[in-house]
Amino acid sequence: MVASQNAVASQVGVDILKRGGNAVDAAVATGLALAVTLPRAGNLGGGGFMLVYLAKEKRTLAIDYYGQAPAATDAKLLLGANGKMDTAKRYSHRAVAVPGTVKGFYEIQRQYGVLPWRDVVEPAVKLATGGIVLTDDMTYALEIYREGLVADAPSAKSQYKPGGQMYAPGERMKQPDLAWSLRQIRDGGAEAFYRGELGKRVVAGVQAGGGVLTLQDLADYRIRVEEPLWCDYRGVPIAYMPPPAAGVLLCELMNIVERYPMADYGQNSVQSLHIEAEAMKLVFADRARFMGGFPQYRPPVGGLSSKAYGAERAKLIDPARAMAQKAMPGDPLTFESRDTTHYSVADAQGNVVSNTFTLGSSFGAHVMAPGTGFFLNDAMANFAWGGSEPANAPEPGKRVISTITPIIAFKDDKPWLASGTPGGTRIISAMAQLIVNVVDHKLNIAEASQRPRIFQAASDTPVEFEPGFPIDMLKLMEARGHTTKPSLTMGSTQSIMIEDGVFQGAADTRRPDAQAVGLD
Repeated sequence: MVASQNAVASQVGVDILKRGGNAVDAAVATGLALAVTLPRAGNLGGGGFMLVYLAKEKRTLAIDYYGQAPAATDAKLLLGANGKMDTAKRYSHRAVAVPGTVKGFYEIQRQYGVLPWRDVVEPAVKLATGGIVLTDDMTYALEIYREGLVADAPSAKSQYKPGGQMYAPGERMKQPDLAWSLRQIRDGGAEAFYRGELGKRVVAGVQAGGGVLTLQDLADYRIRVEEPLWCDYRGVPIAYMPPPAAGVLLCELMNIVERYPMADYGQNSVQSLHIEAEAMKLVFADRARFMGGFPQYRPPVGGLSSKAYGAERAKLIDPARAMAQKAMPGDPLTFESRDTTHYSVADAQGNVVSNTFTLGSSFGAHVMAPGTGFFLNDAMANFAWGGSEPANAPEPGKRVISTITPIIAFKDDKPWLASGTPGGTRIISAMAQLIVNVVDHKLNIAEASQRPRIFQAASDTPVEFEPGFPIDMLKLMEARGHTTKPSLTMGSTQSIMIEDGVFQGAADTRRPDAQAVGLD
């Protein structure tokens, strides 16, 4: 089964499974297809985080192929005259971090896939060459970002008709420059991107636009393969991505929530929402204090993820009232021992992949290198520009901090749930509510995905409510001292649950083109 944010890409992954590929092959093929069908998030010019469970070895891997600051990065690269990040510089070639997607996909497929590399790339080549039929959602996104995208000539050429005119839903859009880039990768592997002609085009385009990416930056880029961060929630072991991803923060949030009888409170009751909102305040206070870019800064993972620390933080929650004072970071050292897309893949042999990758913002930096056909990331914007958060200050070679947190949860030592979501800072809260829904409230994965969500960041910000909550719920939360705010949809979880040998897929309808596709 494959569950992704785009039905065409999900089918590409299932077709690879039909041809005898495993979950890794299907995951790479799905990701490359998303580079064609979901250009605002699927990518060759960004990066991400992947969890892989290898059934034969009974081993779980955490793969970091996220963006990295170029060697020429300095503290003023994205600053404006006011000493803060300049939006115009953010959405430009200056914000491009070293992309990791191609390196990550190639090395993981080469080591753990079973099909030839060419076979998993070819479906994406065909999609870009023959064209994709645009959906309402695709054209809506291109219309929303049209002004910024048509200002960049390669982007305008790739995504719009001559003169910057829009495609209509149902029309076919071919992407010949992207097809060329995919053929380079198909024939030359990662070398084509990091040392070959494709990489030269990327660097030339970035530097012509004022960016600092170099050929040496590409040649020096390495993915990181690590052990996951393991935490359990009510006895369910969960594999999280370690820093610079946000798995440790999701683990901390679950450890705090675990102190309360969520099942007794009821799903999306005022009591359960109050506890979740208060716990989120504490986690976001710790995020601001302790999370920073790797490897120059290493957060206290052992302390933040410990049950004892979670219990200590939970003591600050009044079960009946919102915090009157601003939530402050704790002392985890005492306990030491924007647009994105997610997809999940599981095969018949028991292998599972949970992958989240991103361009940073929707359509990344809103620029392409001429002749390449894919958007470049604006991941450099994730650093703290202007000295506000020293741990996350921009530095050469530093991995960018992220809120991404794919998961694989286990039962009886086998994968039970693979999931993840886009959503920026809302990723952590969306994933926490999904976990509570399936573990505490025993909802099936489709129902757990569709129930409305809340989001709470720092304690001086309002609790945001998705559409779907009755207005009375906001009033009940206000009676407990919360400030509330109606909001838009949050995240788009793409999940596979495996129970009694049955694969249950849930494509989150918050993103209209998502689909889970199964294979008998």
